[in-house]
Amino acid sequence: MTSAMQIHLHSEHGCLNIIVGGTWRLARDRPDEIRQALELVNAPSTTGVLLKEDGLATWDSSLLVFLVQIVRSARERKIALEIQLNEGLSRLIALAFEVKSQQGSQREKHEPGFLEDLGGKVLDLGPKIINFLEFLGEVIPALGRLFLGRATMRSQDFFQALHECSLQALPIVAVTNLLFGLILAFVGAVQLTQFGVQIYVAGLVGIAMLRVMGAVMVGIVMAGRVGASYAALIGTMQVNEEIDALTTLGISPVEFLILPRILALVLMVPILTIYADVMGIIGGYLVGTIMLDISPVEYLNATMSMVNVSNGLIGLVYASMFGFVIALAGCYQGLRCGRSAQAVGQATTTAVVHSIVGIIVMTAIITVICNILNV
Repeated sequence: MTSAMQIHLHSEHGCLNIIVGGTWRLARDRPDEIRQALELVNAPSTTGVLLKEDGLATWDSSLLVFLVQIVRSARERKIALEIQLNEGLSRLIALAFEVKSQQGSQREKHEPGFLEDLGGKVLDLGPKIINFLEFLGEVIPALGRLFLGRATMRSQDFFQALHECSLQALPIVAVTNLLFGLILAFVGAVQLTQFGVQIYVAGLVGIAMLRVMGAVMVGIVMAGRVGASYAALIGTMQVNEEIDALTTLGISPVEFLILPRILALVLMVPILTIYADVMGIIGGYLVGTIMLDISPVEYLNATMSMVNVSNGLIGLVYASMFGFVIALAGCYQGLRCGRSAQAVGQATTTAVVHSIVGIIVMTAIITVICNILNV
């Protein structure tokens, strides 16, 4: 007849002896004895723990879970621990503590205060900058190899990336920029109508959209739509160890995964910006002709006379840089993602935030350069 599950507890001079025996099955679990054993391990009077087996028959994972809880509690209290179990159990317990939790797989037990959190982020800033520069140092030579025809980028990956960030983005780009053109026209009309020069609404909308705002709006839309997609896709590949598989096969992940996405965004964001500029001007046109009583021909003539080619070219420079920043941020966060589902979510969020911040910083830099060059 199979013996029942047994837990013998004996404490002597602060040393707690835990002896397990019998048959351990989930259906025969004895929570009272298990709870008592854990309480005794955590008791202040306990200075050491001895794990032994006596008459242990068959067992399943319930015994291993119990023993791991005992060992973890003893190690957390930093008390003496001696294990006298069979080789199979001893190896499984050792293996359970050899495998570390993946980054982002669980919440930290310690919640830092504001100053502690701020100090930690400041200290982490240097290594993060170095890590990003290392990533940039991999991307730039890969671009050079691509132009020399020696990169391992596949043409089908490039065209697929083009499709993801082109046709599928047209509806949201059209809606956002049409509404933004309406908003610009409304805001300008509030002041300009007071002086009877509401015709300058055409120039205000045209110059603003072509020079910077069309590119900025497209950049923000693409950061939330495509940059996040890149981070999630590459991050999931990191979790599934597909990036490691590429490296093992001698294929550069930067050339195989990142180059087609960078090129696709650098090429398509300017094209989408032209489309966005047209939609923004149409939005201003609707306000000017319907609400400000400007004739359609007069509005179009004013737009063409006030807006020049240089405004559109500067906007395309903005757009190209925005595409590079968005692709770089999304791919970097995906490639440096931890190996858990939570880490993928964090990488996706961080990619969007860094993309938008990068767009704002790049806008400021290019604007200052344009003012210095007087263009």
